[in-house]
Amino acid sequence: MTSDNLTLAERKRLLVATELTEAALQLLARRGFDAVTVDEIVAEAGVSKRTFFRYFASKEDVVVQFLSGMGAEIHAALAERPAGEPPSASLRHAVAVPLAACTLDRPDHAARALRVVQLILRTPALLGRLLERQAEWRETLAGELARRQGQDPAVDLYPRLAAGTALVAFHTALQRWADSEAAEDPLLLLDRAFAVVRPALDAQDR
Repeated sequence: MTSDNLTLAERKRLLVATELTEAALQLLARRGFDAVTVDEIVAEAGVSKRTFFRYFASKEDVVVQFLSGMGAEIHAALAERPAGEPPSASLRHAVAVPLAACTLDRPDHAARALRVVQLILRTPALLGRLLERQAEWRETLAGELARRQGQDPAVDLYPRLAAGTALVAFHTALQRWADSEAAEDPLLLLDRAFAVVRPALDAQDR
């Protein structure tokens, strides 16, 4: 369902959830995950604890839902690619969606995105959550690839291998971008990563 199809109440809930997520992630990124309490998050966001727990089960759930949304965007982007396009091109466009959000032409946005990415990659519990979600993304991407290729993900090896390879390329570019303090362009890093794996992704003998 797109935002155009939402009722006024649903749009209001989406806006509150988005603003609460942003406030929570930025506070966690500035102070450190373990140093921030839910009480501090709600004070930062200007909402009640009751409102917070209406949307999230815990402060870790803020990050989990954020990552789930990222996975949904990647899957939707892959599903929208034209039929007959080389798998490497389709997968590159799909996993580029969250990286493109880090490169908006607003320095303040890029700085906020960098803080959140570094928070997730440098906090063991959150990194574990990211890797868990990437395993789920691999399955959904494999299913979509299998549909596009006329294969069965329960039988054919290619869909999971290709989806996993694309996500490794994504994670490698994301890690390098975070380590560079955003000095490097994440989309160019992704292009370099896909240049390495493209022959395998587009191999005809599958």
